[in-house]
Amino acid sequence: MPEVDALVAHLRERCVGAVVAGIELGSFSVLKTVDPPLDSFAGLSVTDVRRHGKFIDLDVDGLHLVFHLAKAGWLRWSDRFSPARIKMGNGPLALRVRLDTGDGPTAGFDLTEAGTRKGLAVYAVRDVAEVPGVAALGPDPLADGFDLRPLLARRMQVKRLLRDQKIVAGIGNAYSDEILHAARLSPFAIAENLDEDQVAALAAAVRDVLSAAVSEAHGKPAAELKDDKRTRMRVHGRTGQPCPVCGDTVAEVAFSDSSLQYCPTCQTGGARLKDRSTSKFLK
Repeated sequence: MPEVDALVAHLRERCVGAVVAGIELGSFSVLKTVDPPLDSFAGLSVTDVRRHGKFIDLDVDGLHLVFHLAKAGWLRWSDRFSPARIKMGNGPLALRVRLDTGDGPTAGFDLTEAGTRKGLAVYAVRDVAEVPGVAALGPDPLADGFDLRPLLARRMQVKRLLRDQKIVAGIGNAYSDEILHAARLSPFAIAENLDEDQVAALAAAVRDVLSAAVSEAHGKPAAELKDDKRTRMRVHGRTGQPCPVCGDTVAEVAFSDSSLQYCPTCQTGGARLKDRSTSKFLK
């Protein structure tokens, strides 16, 4: 979510006031809606760009182009596009948005997705609430007045709770690892069993980790955001490396389609968590 927030700021600065010259599909499956058609955006002006959890929302004179980058999707800005239209099925390129900024050739951005597992999703809607994932979002942890405490009254592992977009919007696998490390909590701790000190530590970690990450991400070019994020991680993606707090070796629990990282000394009293590669815990 911090990187998505930075992308939204990047797009808001460059897109607001520009006229949509066209939207071209490079992958038929990426578009999840049929009405309004993409050509209805042409000639309309971008009036705002917003974030809803990890969704990016371009408000185009009341129509909305909403997209979720998923695990392998990304956004690539260009100050100058070739006039040639993109071709369907052209590698990782999934969608191109051309913008007339009044400065000559069209600028805009591409949405791309690497790998074979496709999760990138684009929605063209008249009301952003028509996007099922947006309509189901829980509260945003960076919103004024956000209170984590009532959300913890669930018999759920705290790692799973933090990642559930219907409970808390915008926290993914990486930042949930970082938050739990900062709060010194096991990812398998049960949310409703946390004591007052643990709840306070978790609430502070959510606020501090995400706020710091947003501050670090803003102002960086889109092309640098992913690498910058990796360099800031303390435990996520650092299996086998020393914990920067205590020096213990960062450990991992693998699942069928993802993994989590944690520090045994900081988070589990020195105990190593069992591998759960056949678990449905993160699904």
